Amino acid sequence: MQQSSKKSAFILGSFIFFGLAALGYLLGNAAIEYKLYDRSVTVKGLSEQEFDADIVIWPIQFTSAGNDLESLYNSIETSTSKIKAFLGKKGISAEEITFASPAITDKSAQQYGNNFKPEFRYTSIQTVTVYSKDIKTVRSVLGSLSELGKQGIVFTGGNYESQTEYIFTRLNDVKPEMIEEATRKAREVAEKFASDSQSLLGKIKRASQGQFSISARDKNNPHIKKVRVVSTVEYYLSD
Repeated sequence: MQQSSKKSAFILGSFIFFGLAALGYLLGNAAIEYKLYDRSVTVKGLSEQEFDADIVIWPIQFTSAGNDLESLYNSIETSTSKIKAFLGKKGISAEEITFASPAITDKSAQQYGNNFKPEFRYTSIQTVTVYSKDIKTVRSVLGSLSELGKQGIVFTGGNYESQTEYIFTRLNDVKPEMIEEATRKAREVAEKFASDSQSLLGKIKRASQGQFSISARDKNNPHIKKVRVVSTVEYYLSD
């Protein structure tokens, strides 16, 4: 009876031993497979394209000076009318032109006890703004503004308020195509990496899309916009 019990215990112990060994083997393989499955590569894909801007905002600023406010306002109105007529003659419609209120400065109120007396008490800055989708026409007029200067209009330039601005508004139209291109280029890089490392490229583990940036192609062609986006994609790798 005792011998039979020992035999049963031995058999039970053997089953337990082999069972634990098999479980350890399976768990070990599972860990190795999981680790292999967790191998990945992170790549970036760039899409960069050029587009023409579709809106131009052109602020035309000029100055006037005088010692009498009524005469100064008359001078401003005369110059404004000349600019409007000039723009209309060049193909810019009245609906594309707006006029801001002139900014008048009284220099006598800014002397702060200084005995210096300016030649003109009042100075003004007036802004006429062209907002148009016809960029070609506006750009052609930009180069001929000196014609008005010969009529006695003093234009300002070089400051931020008088800079011409070109806007690209069709970003939502080009987004899908550019995202597709950036993702495709990222995959091409990942496939090259996988090939060089003798691995197989798997599914996407995670992906993120960078922000779109819009900038002038160069300082001489601000009406041509460079649109750029970078996609970051992480792929699984396997042997």
